[in-house]
Amino acid sequence: MGKLEKTAITPTRAEDYPEWYQQVVKASELAENSPVRGCMVIKPWGYALWENIRSILDDMFKGTGVRNAYFPLFIPKRFLEKEAEHVEGFAKECAVVTHHRLEESAEGGLVPAGLLDEPLVVRPTSETIIGESFSRWVSSYRDLPLLINQWANVVRWERRPRIFLRTSEFLWQEGHTAHATEAEAMARTLEMLDIYEKLAENHLAIPVIKGEKTESERFPGAVNTFTLEAMMQDRKALQAGTSHFLGQNFAKASDIKYQSAKEEEVYAWTTSWGVSTRLIGAILMAHGDDDGLVLPPMIASSHVVLMPIMKKADERNKVMDFTQALAGELREQDYGGRRIDVEIDDRETGGSRGWDWIKKGIPVRVEIGPRDIAQDSVFVGRRNRGPKEKEAIPRAQFVQTIVPILDEIQKNLFDRALAFMEEHTAPIDSKDDFYALFTPENPEKPEIHGGFALAHWCGGQTCEEQIKTDLSVTIRCIPLDAEKDAGKCVACGSKSGQRVVFAKAY
Repeated sequence: MGKLEKTAITPTRAEDYPEWYQQVVKASELAENSPVRGCMVIKPWGYALWENIRSILDDMFKGTGVRNAYFPLFIPKRFLEKEAEHVEGFAKECAVVTHHRLEESAEGGLVPAGLLDEPLVVRPTSETIIGESFSRWVSSYRDLPLLINQWANVVRWERRPRIFLRTSEFLWQEGHTAHATEAEAMARTLEMLDIYEKLAENHLAIPVIKGEKTESERFPGAVNTFTLEAMMQDRKALQAGTSHFLGQNFAKASDIKYQSAKEEEVYAWTTSWGVSTRLIGAILMAHGDDDGLVLPPMIASSHVVLMPIMKKADERNKVMDFTQALAGELREQDYGGRRIDVEIDDRETGGSRGWDWIKKGIPVRVEIGPRDIAQDSVFVGRRNRGPKEKEAIPRAQFVQTIVPILDEIQKNLFDRALAFMEEHTAPIDSKDDFYALFTPENPEKPEIHGGFALAHWCGGQTCEEQIKTDLSVTIRCIPLDAEKDAGKCVACGSKSGQRVVFAKAY
């Protein structure tokens, strides 16, 4: 056997995928655990990703008439109690404030004091408190539609935290709308799902399946929940965005009523929709390799790093002048709706400097030394290729082709992720084959363990729960574009008219 290539990240994905994930987060300087269990510190390289995602989404939202607002972090407990199914769905995850000050105890140290008249729930989601505002803002059909979004943090107390994927506090956007008719509200629900699909596929380079959640997987209090499901490299599903048709449930709970054109008092129809910093975890797991993070150029924290090489003191001025001039030329160009973002790394770190940027996933690395300057060229590496695959490119040509280079990387990442998802998505008709697919260390076919199983389901919660209990596998969605396909439920054998997506999930 040949000598194994050394990787920048250990363990590798094949050796220990969960630990590989944690090591990539650390090596790429995306985030770190905070002193508060279950919470994270998002470092600049990771926060830049969220800023880019936020900017892209914000523009798309506003293009459909949505406007931003902000609502309180604290929600009176009685607001949550208005919608029974909603509070039941979030009750076990709520953080609750019961006191408003600290006092020094006789034994020393600080103790809570000043009991609140009513406990306040730290925002797990904002349907109830935004509904209270909507009830005051809406009085006539002329006030509708009301289209609001907020960028905020939320708290859902997490027992088994993992950075970006499940943390007790995370960042997100949550959109909330109110409409005069059921049809308008449903159209808005699906329109926002389409926007999330464009973000995932066109910007994050992550292919997704659009579908509807089953009743047991719906957002608490919703009539319908629609989702995007993406496949990670361990063949598990990750929910990459949800949009909820809330019917009139929350309107009735919050008393959101309006006078129609016929002068009748009518409850509004509402929606809510959101994505979170979980998308950063999705980017890592969809594209990362055994050398670290791999960033799609459309949302990359930076696009290009220039690494001047100066072995002698008298070379510094010439090399830095060349580097600064090149950076200026690159920054004059636009890519993905923003100026090309260029890093200059002039640290004297030897070979480790290049590996630092490989681990951070920057799309393009450029080495610039005296020999390159003498030939008016640069030495270029691309993150979607092997670390040793570099090429000399004339400086003028590099400047002229940087946008096509970034486009090629973006397309390559999407195509690679799509091919992986398609390879590990298959129709399953036999119960034995279904259970074998999701049984760990399947001795007969270990290489195909997991993935998306397109299998028939009778629609019964008993079968859904049995599969979840036996295999920790859930119905990720009922695909929106699936054709009718008569068959038999993979669990009980009863008649079924459509396949659904089964998978293990984060």
